[in-house]
Amino acid sequence: MRRLAVVALLLFASAGPLHAAPEGTVTWGAHVSLAARWLDPAETEAVIIPFMVLYALHDALVKPMPGGVSTPSLAESWSMSKDGLVYEFALRKGPKFHNGDPVTAEDVRFSFERYRGAAAKLLKEKVREVQVVDAARVRFHLKEPWPDFMTFYGTSASGAGWIVPKKYVERVGDEGFKKAPIGAGPYRFVSFTPGVELVAEAVDGYWRKTPSVKRIVLKVMPEDTTRAAALKKGDVDIVFQLMGPVAEDVRRTPSLRIVSARTYGVVWLDLPDQWDPKSPWHDRRVRQAASLAIDRQAVSQAESLGLSRPTGSIIPRAFEFALALEPPAYDPGKAKQLLTEAGYPNGFDAGDFYPYPPFTSMGEALAGYLSAIGIRSRIRTMERAAFFTAWRERKLKGVIMVLNGTGGNAATRIEAFATRAGFYAGGAIPEVEDLFQRQAREMDRAKREALLHQIQRLLHDRIVHAPVCEIGPITGIGPRVDVPAVGLIPGYPYSAPYEDVKLKKP
Repeated sequence: MRRLAVVALLLFASAGPLHAAPEGTVTWGAHVSLAARWLDPAETEAVIIPFMVLYALHDALVKPMPGGVSTPSLAESWSMSKDGLVYEFALRKGPKFHNGDPVTAEDVRFSFERYRGAAAKLLKEKVREVQVVDAARVRFHLKEPWPDFMTFYGTSASGAGWIVPKKYVERVGDEGFKKAPIGAGPYRFVSFTPGVELVAEAVDGYWRKTPSVKRIVLKVMPEDTTRAAALKKGDVDIVFQLMGPVAEDVRRTPSLRIVSARTYGVVWLDLPDQWDPKSPWHDRRVRQAASLAIDRQAVSQAESLGLSRPTGSIIPRAFEFALALEPPAYDPGKAKQLLTEAGYPNGFDAGDFYPYPPFTSMGEALAGYLSAIGIRSRIRTMERAAFFTAWRERKLKGVIMVLNGTGGNAATRIEAFATRAGFYAGGAIPEVEDLFQRQAREMDRAKREALLHQIQRLLHDRIVHAPVCEIGPITGIGPRVDVPAVGLIPGYPYSAPYEDVKLKKP
């Protein structure tokens, strides 16, 4: 076996440092309505939001941490065979689920086999067998060498590597597990009121370290004005996703501060009707017109105080294998000319425009740019869970404003949004599909990068999407918080690891 990873840091390998008893409560104002399915790693979607819950209640064999995007966690180390067909994980000694059961290799196999979220189909097509060697070792046997196994399994590209207790899940069933989840994370489940709040308490003796804060509360507050007001009053300590003038107001408040971490989040317009030959969107000139109609720099300034970076790709520049693609210059005159050439001198009715919940103001701004050149649409807001279900089931038509911040690399983002098997892909270009399958088998890094760059150029040249910006999310921090843990994990926009959050000393 060729060693790919070793124990991350001495801190992680130690039995757990001495730590003062956790104290106090930290309350977050969450910008989305928390869904019950996020309590179960098996249902993790190809979006970053569920990890807000996973990092509290659960743990993974390998996961993004401050030490890197694939850090040994429940697994002390892992290795890959020389032929690239076998990955072996050695489990860390000591971690337990919140009911006291030890984390075992059988739990690892069970968690993988029941996984049905993002990239589940791809993972299970590639993995021939999960073998329990003994209680502390598990092997994944692949059908063929696959260079992206650890990217899909050990980053936020999917939730397949997050482990649940086999015996407990089998006893209570899937629905029972979501009502009373038991994990192996730094916080144990206390209560969950759908659409209202999630409460969890610190686990004394969590293997990495005992959390500093005794209790954490995630409160649902969809409106950023409501979140900001609660932060000012002291009802919450940290609020996510402040926009434009609200963020500026928080920044000017002496007792508060804002932070903005560089993330993997990208905003773009998805045009699902382009796959219908009868739709105006089927014409490349129409899609190009829509892209030229957007003043990306103005959107960044209005929505994120200029912290978002205009882009020409749905793949963030920080990703491995990313091809840096600049966006077209804002040119509404050229956009109208292209519509005329395509046979729509007076524009057309594009149907519904779905802003990504809860970014309604940004969606309205983008719809306004399209309307200015004659592409008329009707804003249709949806509750977040309903939005994702309808999108995944290919029920959304017209224009969809997308924001995706999951980790991984260029291949994982392409798989989810531009291949036939993609969780949220409305269609796929045959040439892209062929190149994607080729790169997935290519073990030579330079050759693989060339194939992935070719895919990105194709998506860019065919204008399959209309990328807007790499989002610069703004978080508001209250006066009680010393360490909000925002930005500790590369590319991750929220607080994590939760055990690193600290309150100021009285």
